[in-house]
Amino acid sequence: MSMIRSFVLADIITLANAGFGMAAIFLCLNHVTDTRTTYFWAVFILLPLALVCDVLDGFVAHRLKRQSLLGADLDSLADIVSFGVAPAVLGFALGLQGMWDALILIYFVSCGISRLARFNVTAAALSGGTGKVKYYEGTPIPSSIIIVVVLGIAFWQGRIDHLLPFGSFRIGAWIFHPFTLLYAASGSAMISTFRIPKP
Repeated sequence: MSMIRSFVLADIITLANAGFGMAAIFLCLNHVTDTRTTYFWAVFILLPLALVCDVLDGFVAHRLKRQSLLGADLDSLADIVSFGVAPAVLGFALGLQGMWDALILIYFVSCGISRLARFNVTAAALSGGTGKVKYYEGTPIPSSIIIVVVLGIAFWQGRIDHLLPFGSFRIGAWIFHPFTLLYAASGSAMISTFRIPKP
């Protein structure tokens, strides 16, 4: 319990981020086993709420000038759940279930993990001793919310499973949905060396 007592408000908000991400994953898994799931649409609310928490935790920590030693690591771990694993599981639940699709989804999550690890290791160097990072190297992992929005529109229009945008075709023995190239592009952008100014 001593660890929990060491949490500051920003840490609680970060854990809410992870909680929303996990709730979204559970809804996706439930949808895979029973496509009649009534509350699946909530995924498209939970993941944007996770994004709100991701923005809010940093704001609260800065505003209150209180952050714990665990804060940065908590943030990265929560982000990989909500903006790495959850979007990948969402894509799988909505029909990206071919073997080529699965490999690309795994690549996407691996890129997200690599991006966060690189940031944690290089943050001190990138801040130039000021404690504030001036730019991101590669796109931040929460940018995957764009894929969630696109899938939300597809879900709303009934364009899921065999009706997914761009269709599907067989490459060798495995099915491939070109839609997964959005995940490949997002993951590749995360591990790129593009410098993006940090607000």
